[in-house]
Amino acid sequence: MSFGHKIKSLREKNGLSQENLAKQLNVSRQAVYKWETNKGYPDIVNLIRISDIFEVTLDELIREDKDLQDKITIDEEEYFEKLSDPGFYIGIIILFISIFIENSPDYLMILGILCMVFFDDLLKSIKSAIRFK
Repeated sequence: MSFGHKIKSLREKNGLSQENLAKQLNVSRQAVYKWETNKGYPDIVNLIRISDIFEVTLDELIREDKDLQDKITIDEEEYFEKLSDPGFYIGIIILFISIFIENSPDYLMILGILCMVFFDDLLKSIKSAIRFK
């Protein structure tokens, strides 16, 4: 059974309308409709809320829906990529060096800031340039 069918079944079993469920989740009725018709998926926060409202485990909600499992995995990877930006950390280190080392050149601080902001873009440009060669 798909995720959408499970939500619809649980909602009807508990005597809730789409509007009632939407109010409990602080989303629109259209969002609930999209979930029930498998045209979209809730975020992880709403998945947890849904499992609490219907007193089912997350596993029960998503076990048979491969598309939702893939979306959750992709979202986690994107979040991790945002947290693991090496340019940010390299830039912080360069900034600290420029602040704490006496008589360090001014351009070192500028380099640190540029590294924090543009490292990811620079890396993408280098990778795409290598691919096209």
